[in-house]
Amino acid sequence: MCSIRNYAMSCWRGTAFLKRVTDEHGWPGHDLVGDNAAQAAWLLAQHADHDRDFQRRCLPLLRDAVARGQAAPRHLAYLVDRVRVGEGRPQVYGTQYRQTAEGGFGPHPVEDPGHPDERRAEVGIEPHAEYDRHMRRYEQG
Repeated sequence: MCSIRNYAMSCWRGTAFLKRVTDEHGWPGHDLVGDNAAQAAWLLAQHADHDRDFQRRCLPLLRDAVARGQAAPRHLAYLVDRVRVGEGRPQVYGTQYRQTAEGGFGPHPVEDPGHPDERRAEVGIEPHAEYDRHMRRYEQG
């Protein structure tokens, strides 16, 4: 049975494991761990909202891995947005959504909201309108 407690414990354990890996090897890129594990590492960092300092610490590691072709640019974009939203700042790429105070659903505020598609294209993320449709379908279940 899946519970919030089990989910939280898995997140904490996964974050602790990724901390050890990044301390020893830097960002676990494609050559070091393979494509699936590199994506799993990003997901652990992305969802480590219980440890914002670690998420911030991952940014330069992931940025370096992207520059070396060892991580997907879109993963960096998602983590940049996640960290900025966690700090109460506008996101850059428009990847992070929320339930609004009015009971709606939509993206957290975006910096320079008139031009997210140019930034999204640079990192290989679909146009915001397409992503928005996907997110709203997902939210509706």
